[in-house]
Amino acid sequence: MKYLFMIPRTLWKLWFVLNFLITLLLLYPFFWILLSREAWFGSAFKLMRLWAKWLCYASGLIPSIKYEIDKNNIPSPCIFVSNHSSYLDITLSYVVVSHYFVFIGKQELDKAPLFRLFFKKMNILVNRKSNVDSHKAFLRAGEKIDRGQSVFIFPEATISSSGQLIPFKNGAFKLAIDKQIPIVPIVFFDNWKHLQNGGFLTAKGSPGILRATMLPAVETTGMTNADLLPLREKLKKILHDKLEQNS
Repeated sequence: MKYLFMIPRTLWKLWFVLNFLITLLLLYPFFWILLSREAWFGSAFKLMRLWAKWLCYASGLIPSIKYEIDKNNIPSPCIFVSNHSSYLDITLSYVVVSHYFVFIGKQELDKAPLFRLFFKKMNILVNRKSNVDSHKAFLRAGEKIDRGQSVFIFPEATISSSGQLIPFKNGAFKLAIDKQIPIVPIVFFDNWKHLQNGGFLTAKGSPGILRATMLPAVETTGMTNADLLPLREKLKKILHDKLEQNS
């Protein structure tokens, strides 16, 4: 019986990938121009948001966003953190967050020529297996914050295919403490159910509602490195509790 679900699941994934690639190729010249000068990165970000919305709606994925924070008064700069259970998390992030931010992503994205344009120019790539490279990425993120730009980090550092949280890394929380800026948690409830990480034929994939909630900011003013682990666990509990309430 389970094999019957593979046909619609695979067809939907093929459409999603096709839609992604065709629109990426069409928009690539515009991104190439906008990302040629840092002064135009804001316009590139706006185009990225429009593209993200198109990818969702054209694939039958309907964002349902709630804000438990004043949407018009989100602190900037800040560090956005969220659970990471699907590649849809990146797409939906641009729908949820309306003001400019910089992603910190995996170094592997640099190997894909089409993705390299976005992640090497506008965002920050990091090789998490290298302490030296991780430190350089940390410093670059700090420079972005000093310029008033927010940073988006997935503290799990990898995708949890089950939708359950896995241990958090320290980077996002150390950065927030060092720069004394707030952390804004975001929860993605359904992304893994609609585009699950795993086998193309066997992993979940379908249209549907993508629920997300932006939660109130957590302040770090006055915190020191002694507060790093408690802060990390506090944010993990906030995300965990919200996921449990809406499971």
